[in-house]
Amino acid sequence: MDKLVVKGGARLSGRVKISGSKNSALPILAATLLTPEKCVLHNVPDLSDIRFMLEILAQLGSEVTFENGTVTTRAPKVKSETPYDLVRKMRASICVLGPIIARCGRATISEPGGCVIGDRPIDIHLKGLAMLGAESRSEGGNVYVTSKELVGREIFLGTKFGSTVLGTDNVMMAATRAKGVTIIESAACEPEVRDLADVLVKMGAKIVGHGTRRVEIEGVDGLGGCEHTIIPDRIEAGTFMVAGLITGGDVFLDGANGDHMINVIDRMKSCGAELKCSGEGIQVAAPRKLSSIDLVTETYPGFPTDMQAQMCALMSVTPGISAITEKIFPSRFMHLSELRRMGAKVDLEGSTAIIHGVKELSGAPVMASDLRASAALVLAGLVAGGTTEVNRVYHIDRGYEHIDQKLRALGAEIERVR
Repeated sequence: MDKLVVKGGARLSGRVKISGSKNSALPILAATLLTPEKCVLHNVPDLSDIRFMLEILAQLGSEVTFENGTVTTRAPKVKSETPYDLVRKMRASICVLGPIIARCGRATISEPGGCVIGDRPIDIHLKGLAMLGAESRSEGGNVYVTSKELVGREIFLGTKFGSTVLGTDNVMMAATRAKGVTIIESAACEPEVRDLADVLVKMGAKIVGHGTRRVEIEGVDGLGGCEHTIIPDRIEAGTFMVAGLITGGDVFLDGANGDHMINVIDRMKSCGAELKCSGEGIQVAAPRKLSSIDLVTETYPGFPTDMQAQMCALMSVTPGISAITEKIFPSRFMHLSELRRMGAKVDLEGSTAIIHGVKELSGAPVMASDLRASAALVLAGLVAGGTTEVNRVYHIDRGYEHIDQKLRALGAEIERVR
């Protein structure tokens, strides 16, 4: 099992290429199951989650190739049962459910796995599909879904924690083949959901309103192939933004889309960061001192929960007292205990982390608990005195393409040890 060894103290500077969005690519790959025709997807990141999804597609009957960031798929026939050994490793595998139901009329899928960041039931997915006419039952760790005919209707997908991204994806994909019109109220409006809808439209779907809380889908008889370029990963961009700031550096995020990161940019500016957005990307530089801030994670366009851990790392070495409240996954604070091992002064009050900025962190062996927590520990290691060893980096490989190589190119002293 690999670990990352980080020697702190280097100031990062230079240009880093932002990869394609993992959270966009995964449901788009699932959407290729909706058509027997060829689909070509560019700017697909080389991540373990992507590789898992490609294996799932192959097991379901799709012909798949992946080379130099381009995935080509063709699914002349689709099987209805997903392989447990792959599905259990990745929560996003649930997004194949909608396409399989639309294509086969039945599906068997294991309860998906992924990061341990809190309870994330798939009930809302099944509720949405049930509204379209799909019946489901759970037995032995599997979910069995069947439908004689999908029929469009008005569906509310809101939850107490906000809109569900993968739930919106699943219902939207299934609805492309339902009879009549489906209206999704309280739909997720993240850029990744818009990207999926754009792909479905290229395939021949009739969708309007994507990117808003109300999405309307008119079912069609069949979908065709497409060619599409995946949008840049806004969470990777935000992570490298923090890397530049925490080291007092000056970094250009090549390809980052500022329109997808309005709230993140606003919070960064509030703590004193100097940012400049252009058509090519985002320039981020740190002044001599940053200032503490308060922030609350919310559904898009609010501050993303996937950036919460990274901001905890940044605020741990920022003068003053910061309050970071988690509203999406209230228990998503497993990284705090590891930051404390490095000298961070953090108190957890309910779903709010109260962070007292310290002058310096100390390098220590730490353990990654999930994808974004592992990124936060690497960021902390960049500024800590001495050496930090981040164990269980298979988590970080799920969502960051060659993060050690990219950081090293910016001047970081970081090494992957097997």
